[in-house]
Amino acid sequence: METWIVDPLHSEIQFKAKHMVISTVTGSFLEFSGKMEKQTTEETNFENAIISFEAKVDSISTGVEQRDEHLRSNDFFEAEKYPTISFKSTSFKKNPVDGAYKMEGDLTIKGITKPVQLVVEYGGKATDMYGQTKIGFELRGKVNRQEFGLVWTATTEEGAVIVSDDITLMAQLQLAKPE
Repeated sequence: METWIVDPLHSEIQFKAKHMVISTVTGSFLEFSGKMEKQTTEETNFENAIISFEAKVDSISTGVEQRDEHLRSNDFFEAEKYPTISFKSTSFKKNPVDGAYKMEGDLTIKGITKPVQLVVEYGGKATDMYGQTKIGFELRGKVNRQEFGLVWTATTEEGAVIVSDDITLMAQLQLAKPE
C-alpha cells in the first residue's frame, strides 16, 4: 500500500454559500491535514484509494473577521466543543466514460457524520525541483448544512434567506509521496 500526504502549502479546502440568494461567499479552512492510502502501485490507478482529511474549525476564514467569529460560535460550528471537521472516503471509483472519479465518504461536522458524494478530477503527476513526486486532485460536492446541525438562519425584511442551506464543498489537493 502506498501512502501520500497532503501538502498544505499547495492545497486548499473551501466552501461556498449563497448570501441572500444574490451573491456567494467563499470560505476556507487554513489549517488542515490529510492523506491518501492507495491500494495499488499502478501509477494512475486510484480505484479504491482511501482519502482522509481533518480541518481545524478555528482556522475558518472568509476574509471578514466578524463573520468568521460568527461561524466559529454556537450559532454555527461551535468550534470550542467541536474543534475539527473530518472526512474519510468509503468508495473511490473511476468513470470509464469521462475519466473523472466519484468519491463517496463520511463527513463529520459537529459530531454528526453523514455520507457525501464528491466528484474528483485527477490533475496529474509531477516531480518538483527537489525531486519529490506529487499528484493533484480537485474535489467538488454539495451538502445541506442543516443535516450537520448548522441550523442558524435569518431572513431579511423582504424574506431573503441570509445563508443558503446548500453548501458547495471544494478542495484542491496536492499530495506528496514520502521519500
